[in-house]
Amino acid sequence: MIPVRPLESFAIDRESVVEGTTFDACRAIVDDVRRRGDAAVREFARRFDRSDRADFEVTPGEWESATVPAELLAAIRSVYERIAEFHRRGLVRDFEYSPEPGVVVGTRVVPFERAGIYVPGGLAVYPSSLCMAAAAANVAGVPEVILCTPPDARGAVPEVMLATARICGIARAFGVGGAQAIGAMAYGTETVPACEIVVGPGNRYVTAAKKAVAGDVAIDFLAGPTEILVLSDGTVDPSFVAADLVAQSEHDAAACALLVTTSADHAEAVNRELERQTLAAPRSSIIQAALRTHGAILVAKDLESAVAFVNRFAPEHLVLATGGPRDLLPRIRHAGAVFLGAYAPVAIGDYGSGPNAILPTLGEARRRSGLTANAFLKTITYEELTEAGLRTLAPAALALASAEGLPAHRRSIEIRHER
Repeated sequence: MIPVRPLESFAIDRESVVEGTTFDACRAIVDDVRRRGDAAVREFARRFDRSDRADFEVTPGEWESATVPAELLAAIRSVYERIAEFHRRGLVRDFEYSPEPGVVVGTRVVPFERAGIYVPGGLAVYPSSLCMAAAAANVAGVPEVILCTPPDARGAVPEVMLATARICGIARAFGVGGAQAIGAMAYGTETVPACEIVVGPGNRYVTAAKKAVAGDVAIDFLAGPTEILVLSDGTVDPSFVAADLVAQSEHDAAACALLVTTSADHAEAVNRELERQTLAAPRSSIIQAALRTHGAILVAKDLESAVAFVNRFAPEHLVLATGGPRDLLPRIRHAGAVFLGAYAPVAIGDYGSGPNAILPTLGEARRRSGLTANAFLKTITYEELTEAGLRTLAPAALALASAEGLPAHRRSIEIRHER
């Protein structure tokens, strides 16, 4: 199904999703929303969301009527709690200590006051993505979290999204999608309150809009289509490997799915499985398009070169399908999330094993981490000194002030010894 070729023949050439005409168009949209508020949002909603909602905020009646099966609600609650517990364990906290007598220094950790979560929609609904972002924001202690998500074909926010929002403690939701939603949350409108941080996955237009507002509000990171890279030594069942590649490819035709293996026989076996599983998949046409344009099966001469490629590529999702995945983990420097062994499919991470599934793509894992509760926090440092403490630190500070040619700095320290 996919040509099998040597690893060294593959060139990493990711297409930017936030440049050129896409970015220019999205910047124009968010600028218009900034200027005209709700009127602009309604116009873009009619054009892009095919929505004629006069009031794009979810009404009390919609909140009350949203129902989903009890079994699904229980699953969402359990997923939310696992994600929240994971983030609680990694939360940055206040600290204070005394490096010298009479000197106290520390950090206050302060959450953003309002966070905006974007969850894509249209062809599908993603309550799991809402859980991922909201759990992190709630653990961080953000007082207010709002949701923007595209309406369905009826112009309504899907009931499962509203039910999930209730579980996540979200009281305000808006049936708005695309770049106009990002602009509304970044700058505020008559209806949508301005947020201090905007997070969440989305298509190229959402990503470009996030770049356009990044100078005015905090964002999580820029991301493109989903990615998976499976690193295999040939010891894991080929059907497992193929299933992971197929699963990520069903997101959309721009998804990227790569296999890097040290076994040529394994490469061929996975390729056969790919063809079989793709033909049997309900979203076969999407999967075939993704694999045809952004899929590759690559044979590495050894594990060393395979690992080196992984770190250059910096995938969103990395599966270590090897006999000893924990031995390889310390050698992985750049990846959004790593899945160890035959029984850790990426899909289990998508649905709440604990770590966040909102992850950097397009090589951004070389520079960014996935979404955590800490993304919703700012740190404010403080220091308190007694006169004796100042005298202890003064000699080094005075020497540096003189070396840097800043006499007023030096004087601001010296004057306190003269009183």
